[in-house]
Amino acid sequence: MQHPRTSTTAPAPGPRPARSRRRTGRLAALAATVTAVVGLTTLGGPAAHGADNPYERGPAPSVSSIEALRGPYAVSETSVSRLAVTGFGGGTIYYPTSTADGTFGAVAVSPGYTGTQSSISWLGPRLASQGFVVFTIDTLTTLDQPDSRGDQLLAALDYLTRSSSVRGRIDSTRLGVMGHSMGGGGSLEAAKTRPSLQAAIPLTPWNLDKTWPEVTTPTLIFGADGDTIAPVASHAQPFYSSLPSSLDRAYLELNGATHFTPNTSNTTIAKYSISWLKRFIDNDTRYEQFLCPVPQPSLTIEEYRGNCPHTS
Repeated sequence: MQHPRTSTTAPAPGPRPARSRRRTGRLAALAATVTAVVGLTTLGGPAAHGADNPYERGPAPSVSSIEALRGPYAVSETSVSRLAVTGFGGGTIYYPTSTADGTFGAVAVSPGYTGTQSSISWLGPRLASQGFVVFTIDTLTTLDQPDSRGDQLLAALDYLTRSSSVRGRIDSTRLGVMGHSMGGGGSLEAAKTRPSLQAAIPLTPWNLDKTWPEVTTPTLIFGADGDTIAPVASHAQPFYSSLPSSLDRAYLELNGATHFTPNTSNTTIAKYSISWLKRFIDNDTRYEQFLCPVPQPSLTIEEYRGNCPHTS
């Protein structure tokens, strides 16, 4: 007769003790939770949101990703008739097609004097594909002055967030403005009027008002070294210099450019506009690397001024 400790015959299975069943159940539940979390972070959209920043959208950026003609999001668009709105001239809304990542920040963009939305339409899909809702607008008349264009940019943002068919895709606390020429001057007017805006980007701006100490919105101003309509010495540069020194602000003067350079697809404008909007509308510090330390002169940049590191 063999000793029980050396028996090679396994005893018939009996009921599992209650404590063992509870422990096994807890381990199974934990494993299921981990699996679910992993599934959400890998299947939730173009990228998982940063654990410490709920506004972070899209994968980690690279130079190639912000210089690309399109970002990680597929884009849809919808036209808005001027007859359906008040306070501006209608336009086109570009937005990320997927809703998997939740809401997005939004940007309204104004054309310049005598221009229509077609003159700044390239910015729509390019910015939207990086994770923004973008509204390129027409103005009430093509001759509207900067103060009127500023009001129209704000009216467009109000329409976007309150009445548009994509309002559910937008976080109304994360808004910005852009504009070309008188539209750029209008973006400064809008930022002065509505301090809650998160970002402003005037593109070769024109305005008779040269000083902007009231602006508290992080502002990136683009000038052009060959601009004869809004020369940087009397427009973009004094605009930048008059912004509060404590403000997150930057001045980028394009090299080999004219007043109308922002009217066609431009990698330098896109690269730094995306970085600025991401940094200040989305609070996404992953994009700080493209703004600080300040970019150096190059084939496309004549000069860059700005405060680093940013504080907003």
